[in-house]
Amino acid sequence: MVEKYISQQTFANQEDFNKNFKINVPEHFNFAYDVVDEYAATEPDKLALNWVSDTGEHRCFTFGEIKEKSDAAASYFQSKGIKKGDMVMLILKRRYWYWFAIIGLHKIGAVAIPATHLLTKKDIIYRCNAADIKAIICVGEEIVIHHIDDALSQCPTLRHRISIGPLVPEGWDDFREGIKNATPFERPSEPFENNDIMLLYFTSGTTGEPKMVIHNYAYPLGHIITSGFWQNLHEGDLHLTVADTGWAKAAWGKLYGQWLMGATVFVYDHEKFTAADMLRVMQDFRVTSFCAPPTVYRFLILEDLTKYDLSALKYCEVAGEPLNPVVYETFYKSTGIKMMEGFGQTEMTVSIANYPWMEPKPGSMGIPSPAYDMDLITTDGRSAEDGEQGEIIFRTDRIKPVGLFMGYYRDEELTRSVYHDNVYHTGDIAWRDEDGYYWFVGRNDDVIKSSGYRIGPFEVESALMTHPAVIECAITGVPDEVRGQIVKATIILAQEYKAKAGDALVRDIQDHVKRTTAPYKYPRIIEFVNELPKTISGKIRRAQIRGGK
Repeated sequence: MVEKYISQQTFANQEDFNKNFKINVPEHFNFAYDVVDEYAATEPDKLALNWVSDTGEHRCFTFGEIKEKSDAAASYFQSKGIKKGDMVMLILKRRYWYWFAIIGLHKIGAVAIPATHLLTKKDIIYRCNAADIKAIICVGEEIVIHHIDDALSQCPTLRHRISIGPLVPEGWDDFREGIKNATPFERPSEPFENNDIMLLYFTSGTTGEPKMVIHNYAYPLGHIITSGFWQNLHEGDLHLTVADTGWAKAAWGKLYGQWLMGATVFVYDHEKFTAADMLRVMQDFRVTSFCAPPTVYRFLILEDLTKYDLSALKYCEVAGEPLNPVVYETFYKSTGIKMMEGFGQTEMTVSIANYPWMEPKPGSMGIPSPAYDMDLITTDGRSAEDGEQGEIIFRTDRIKPVGLFMGYYRDEELTRSVYHDNVYHTGDIAWRDEDGYYWFVGRNDDVIKSSGYRIGPFEVESALMTHPAVIECAITGVPDEVRGQIVKATIILAQEYKAKAGDALVRDIQDHVKRTTAPYKYPRIIEFVNELPKTISGKIRRAQIRGGK
C-alpha cells in the first residue's frame, strides 16, 4: 500500500533518506477510502485489528470487516443528520468501536475529535462550546454518562448523545444498534479536499485552556515516516502502542501509519496498567513492535523480564516525554533491544527520530526527519552551533510538511503567535551534538537561568532518576536575588525511602546529582511530595509547582 505514496521504500543511510525521501500526496486523499476500502477490495481477509481486553475478550477484524463496520457507522451518522464539517467527539477509550466510528466519520467528512474519558463536566462544556460539537459518542460508563448529561444544558450545539454501552440511558442513542440496523451506505457525492478539516485535538497544555489543533485529510500520509521509518514497521508486523484513543499518540501508533505500512494494529484494552499484565499480553500474542512513553518502560524494567518470552519482539520505540538514559540501558541489558526515541507534538507527525540505520544514543531524540526543514534558533535569532541550546523551529517556505497542523481552530491570533513568516515555533529547547544528534532540554518557559547558566529540567531529572530513592520528579526554577533562579526538585520517594525523608536524604540526593551531572545543576531546594500536579494527559504542570495556576 505505502509504495503508492512514497518515492522509495528502503534507504541505505541518513544521506540517502534525506536526499530521496518524498511523500506523494494525491489531489484528493481520504484514508478511509484510499487505504481501508482499498485493502478491503484487494485483500479483504488481511488482518487490520487484533484486540484483546483485560477481561479476556478477544476480537480480530479484517480490512473487509473494518470496511463493513465503518460503512454502517457512516450510514448511521448520516441518519442522525451528521454531515461534512460537523464536529463529533469520540470518548471511546480503547474499545474497538473507536475504529469503526472514526473511519465512518472520515467517510462522510465529519470532523473527529478524539477525547479522554477523564473529562469532567467543565471540560465537556468548554470543548462543546469552543468547537460547536454536534454529537458525542462515548463508552457507556456511569461517570462518563453523568458528566455529559450534567453538561448538556450548557452545550446548545450538542444534539446527539450516543453510547456504545453497556449503559444506554433514556435520551441516549445506542451506537451498536445503530450500526446493526444501518441502511446501505452511499458515498457522498461532494468531493473531499485535502485541506478540509479531518481531525481536531484539544491539547492539554501545562498552562491555560487547551488549544484546538486541526489536521487535514493529508495528515495520515505524514505518518509514513512515523511508522515506516521510526517504528520500522513492515508487512505483517503486529504493533502495540500504549495510548488511549483520546490522545494524538493513538493517531501516531494505532491507525494511520501502521495500516499504510501493512502492519496489524494490536490493542490491549485495559482499565488499569500493570507491567506484568502488559508483558504477559505481549508474550501471548507475539507482539513484534512496541511503542510507549518512558513512564511505561520504567515500570517494565522493574519486572523480571526473563520470566516472559518476548522472542517475537523485534523493535521498540519511545516518545511522549524525554527518555532517561538509565531506563534505556536497563531495558537494553534485559532484552537486547535498543529503544528508538522520537520527537513530535500534537501539531505534527514525528519530526526528529532514530531510524533503523542509526545507532541510537541513549537520551537523544535522534536526527531530523527529511519531511521537515528544521533549525535550532538561539535567543538572538541565530542558527545554533553544535553544543549550543536553541528553540526547535520548522521552516515552511519551500514546502509545508505533510502532517503539520493547519493551525489552531478559531484562533488566528494564537496560531500567528507560534506560526508566522513561514516558521513554526515549537517552544521546545534542544541542542545538537557533533554527530548531528539532538538532545531535548525542556519547554522554553521551563528552562532555568541560574548564574548565567541555562539549565534544562530534563537533564537534572535524568540525574535524579538514577538515585534509588526517586520514583518521579519535577525540576523547576525558584527566584533568587543572587543567582536569578535556583534549581528546585519536587520528588516522589520510593516507598522504602519515605521514612528517611529529611535533611540527610536531601544532602545525599544533592551529592548524587553533583556526581552525576555538572555540579552547578544540582537542586538547592528539594521538596518531597506524594504526587505531582499533572494535566489529564499526564504532563507535569511545572507552572503549578512554581506557584502559578
